[in-house]
Amino acid sequence: MIKYNKKKILTVVLQLAGIALLVAVDLLIKKIVLDNIALYEKVDFIEGLFGWTYIQNTGVAWGMFDGNPQLLSVFTGVIIALGLIYLAGPFKRPLAYDIFIPVIIAGGLSNMIDRIMRGFVVDYIETLFIDFPVYNFADCLVCVGAFALVFYLIYEIIRDSKAEKLKKQGGAAHNE
Repeated sequence: MIKYNKKKILTVVLQLAGIALLVAVDLLIKKIVLDNIALYEKVDFIEGLFGWTYIQNTGVAWGMFDGNPQLLSVFTGVIIALGLIYLAGPFKRPLAYDIFIPVIIAGGLSNMIDRIMRGFVVDYIETLFIDFPVYNFADCLVCVGAFALVFYLIYEIIRDSKAEKLKKQGGAAHNE
């Protein structure tokens, strides 16, 4: 049987609360967009930088895998479940994992809710200073969380490699 201490329980509760808050923010923004912007309508937000454009995305990023929201929902659900199991598990892990994984889960969950409830994801952020597909806050959460996690993993690899090199150098100096 797995034993949990108060710190672990508090961490999981805070992670779940953070996920719920981020999902609520994204769903609220999507509701505002649905209530105030017509499909394909463009509204300036920050002139020359960002605008609001309501589109319906039945795929994933950039419309890939378009037209199969049920399969995408199942796949997303499995990834979310695995992430939650990992977070709830008794594993000792860096704080970065406890922050970035819930952010990724929140973005995936919010878009999955859209797919299940509407059959599509509401995208609404248009980047005007470059040619880039329309996206949403949930997409930002997934991307920022994933990039941060990848950068942290690269940092860990470099740190561990340097530590191993120093250990070998120290051992070689000790043998002389």
